[in-house]
Amino acid sequence: MDRTAPTDHPVHDLIARRHSPRAFTEQAVTPAQILSLLEAARWASSCSNEQPWRYIVAQRSERDAFDRLLGCLIEFNRAWCQNAQVLMLSVAATGFARNGTSNAHAWHDVGQASASMAIQAEAMGLQIHQMAGFDAGKAREAFAIPPGFEPVAAIAIGYPGDPDSLPAPLAERERAPRQRRSVAELIHGGTWGVKPAGLDR
Repeated sequence: MDRTAPTDHPVHDLIARRHSPRAFTEQAVTPAQILSLLEAARWASSCSNEQPWRYIVAQRSERDAFDRLLGCLIEFNRAWCQNAQVLMLSVAATGFARNGTSNAHAWHDVGQASASMAIQAEAMGLQIHQMAGFDAGKAREAFAIPPGFEPVAAIAIGYPGDPDSLPAPLAERERAPRQRRSVAELIHGGTWGVKPAGLDR
């Protein structure tokens, strides 16, 4: 199923084709592929090169870890994530390693790393779906996440599948037209609410 974004302005095909599926096939994701995804995350930019991202990785072939991470998701997400081949949890190191002070940009940087992973996944024929719908406290306990690290998002990874494999309400969402705010809605110029010259389209 083609989920290419109907962009208003030209972007790279990898960006236009990246989406967040809920339907996945049974095709396995190999350790080598997982390592490529994590390598893409590794080379994201970060404040002071702190690289605050960490990832808990649960492969479907490792049922104990997979089921523990699945159990941290809200019920709605568990229903479809059980078919993913890999689940991950992104985690942010909340303090600067060099001096222990708070890193206010850690979550932003973790998001950049996961975005790099998403583009790499598309290049490999995979897709990832990032989720806020999980219990951070349960995840901390289930995976012994230490102080100074905060769970950020759950991630499902696999080969995109047929929406018909999902319950009807989810299948409808899978087929719904992709929509975003226009660029003009996102930007401000020298004063908030004033559009920059030539960029108000």
